[in-house]
Amino acid sequence: MTRIPLRNLFLITLVWLATQCTRAQRHEAFVMDNPQYPQPLPDSAALRFLPGIVSSDSLDFNAAFSRDGKRFYFSRSYQGKWMIYVTELRNDAWSKPQLAPFTEAAYSQADPFITLDETVYYISNRPTDATDTLPDYNIWFVRPLGNGAWTAPKTPEGINSDSTEYYVSLAANGNMYFASDRAGTLGSHDLYVSRYINGAYTTPENLGAAINSPKMEHDPVVTPDEQYLIFTAVGRADSYGSADLYYSRYNSDGTWAPAKNLGRKFNTGTYEYCTYLTPDGQYLFYSTDYDVKWISTRHLPWMAQTDVVK
Repeated sequence: MTRIPLRNLFLITLVWLATQCTRAQRHEAFVMDNPQYPQPLPDSAALRFLPGIVSSDSLDFNAAFSRDGKRFYFSRSYQGKWMIYVTELRNDAWSKPQLAPFTEAAYSQADPFITLDETVYYISNRPTDATDTLPDYNIWFVRPLGNGAWTAPKTPEGINSDSTEYYVSLAANGNMYFASDRAGTLGSHDLYVSRYINGAYTTPENLGAAINSPKMEHDPVVTPDEQYLIFTAVGRADSYGSADLYYSRYNSDGTWAPAKNLGRKFNTGTYEYCTYLTPDGQYLFYSTDYDVKWISTRHLPWMAQTDVVK
């Protein structure tokens, strides 16, 4: 690789910065009501998603569909900040992206994740309260109120720390997976899980050496049944580029199997990150080469044994 993507530089910046959700919610998996994916549909080769709309001449990353499949959220670099955008399907055409209505111009926001009840989790560097002077990123959420209005941003209790937390993925049972550079990592950034028990989140647990390494892991996506985890790992010996997509299967004994590289269909000589599985299990989205791309999940390693991503 001859250049470092801006997203990589952003993560490195987060490392430097580090050195200087509570109403009960519906977390069960959902399938989009009536997905109308744009043509052409990808198969064994990843395609740019909505060229000129989502994948443009800027740095574009992230992917999240609304429940009805008619809104698509993603993030874009804009005037030195990260902003969340949304494009809508209107009259069989996807609209010009607009800033998501809960976006705050004074801060950076990225990494949207949408639940069954349309709650949107994301990250922001907005202060948690009037006394918060730490230059870190935390996990936030907002809920739709109808008529285009949203609740004020809130943080999920028990998740954030004095370090950076980012990139949420929720299992069907509400367990929250995310990345952080908090104290106790095996490297610069590790993957964690906070279990959703009796309506509250438990103390986040490091996923351990089967997933994490002395280098950097980030951007997890977990299947709704928590049987598989896909994530980005930086600088591993079997990588095709500077950062690749890896996966792990959850063992029957309650441990994660040692992570494996997803292979050449998914990884390139550059930097792959920001994975997302569509709710119907048909497509895997990820970001690379400044664009958002998508590919059929039929080519995921475990799909040889099963018909759908559960």
